[in-house]
Parts: sequence; C-alpha cells; structure tokens
Amino acid sequence: MCTLEKTGTNIFILTLTGADEHRLNPTLIDSILSALRQAKSQATKGSVLITRSRGKFFSNGFDLAWAQAASSKPKATERLHHMVELLKPVVAELISLPMPTIAAVNGHAAAAGLILALSHDYIHMKRDRGVLYMSEVDIGLPFPDYFTALFRAKVGSPSVLRDVLLRGAKVKGDEAVRRGIVEAAHDNEERLSEATMRLGEQLASRKWLGEIYKEIRKSLYPELCGVLGLDHLIIAKL
Repeated sequence: MCTLEKTGTNIFILTLTGADEHRLNPTLIDSILSALRQAKSQATKGSVLITRSRGKFFSNGFDLAWAQAASSKPKATERLHHMVELLKPVVAELISLPMPTIAAVNGHAAAAGLILALSHDYIHMKRDRGVLYMSEVDIGLPFPDYFTALFRAKVGSPSVLRDVLLRGAKVKGDEAVRRGIVEAAHDNEERLSEATMRLGEQLASRKWLGEIYKEIRKSLYPELCGVLGLDHLIIAKL
C-alpha cells in the first residue's frame, strides 16, 4: 500500500509503505493510482510530488509470485498481462500530472519498479545501496510498448538503452548519474531525503501553473503520449 501526505510547502509525499520489496501487484498499483489522482485533484499553483518508499527497496517490479500462484500457466500469463495493463494508467497519470515530480530511489528499482521511477521528472538515488535494472532480457519477457516508449523518451543515449534493455546492466548510483539516467546519487537515506525535499521546495517556490507545466511536459514526449493515449493541448498564440 501507499500513503499520501501534503506538507506546508505544497509538496505531496507519496510513500510506498512497509519494509518489503514493494512488488507491483494489483492492490499496490491501484493504491498508487488513487494517490496520484488525489494529488491531482488537490493540486494548486506550485504543487510538487515526491515519491519515495520505506525499507530496502524502491520497487522490485511486478509481483511475479502473485502471477505464478495462478492455477495454470495460461492464467499466470493472464495475471502478468493484467499487471502490465494496470500500470499503464499510472505512467500516464505521472506524465500528465499538473506538477513537477521527483522519485527518491532508496534501493533497487527493477523492471516495472524502474518504469515507475523513470515516469517522474527527476530521479535521485542512493549511492551505497540499490541498482537500476531491467530484468526482462534475463528472465525471458518482452517489453510492453509503453516501457520502451518511456525509455526512448527519457534516455537519450543509444548505448545506455542497449546496455540497460539488451544487456540487463545493473546500474548503480554514480554510474546512473554519469549515464544521464538520474540527477544525483547520495551517500545515505538521510541525504537522499534532504536533497529531494530541497529540490521539491525549489520547484514549489517557482509557483508554476500546473496545467501549463503538464502540457509542456507532454509536448516533450509525443511518441510516449501517443502510446499512453494522452492528448496534447495546442494553445494558440496570444
């Protein structure tokens, strides 16, 4: 599950609760989507969202154990496809959220967990724990179309795309900064929290109009928005 709080500086804090791997099963995905929609409904000028998690993991991807607990292989595949479809509106909600978004990655962000992080405008992570990892090539699963569209939108280097998606590279904090996947890496959780809050307060102080911010964001990623079914509002010249 997750919680949503709002600070006095207009920052929404979405926290994946508990101390497990934060595997993305239907219950957790629905909880995240509900929190994002609540933040959107309460957004005002200058709002910001920070997503974080408790424990040793940011998110270790889809809940494959839940899928495999089905009564047959076809039903397990059906459950996996169900989770893929459920996560797509979460990505769409983050790409169209009317405020800047920051992911505070305190541990492993793997597969769908990395997709969740990458859907934010900014990613900060810990230097000493956790990796970014797309496991699909190693476990024999294809990428959903919106996964690859998101990577193409957010990662500009062909060699990084190759290494992460085709080699299953496990990328730690400093390397993730060098490769342009994340903004910064921090020594411990306290510094990670301080840095993301500081960035959130800086962004909130700009008092941007959320509706304009989200339309500019969407205009940066036309292929991704097409895959997600997001319309782009074209505003006539004044």
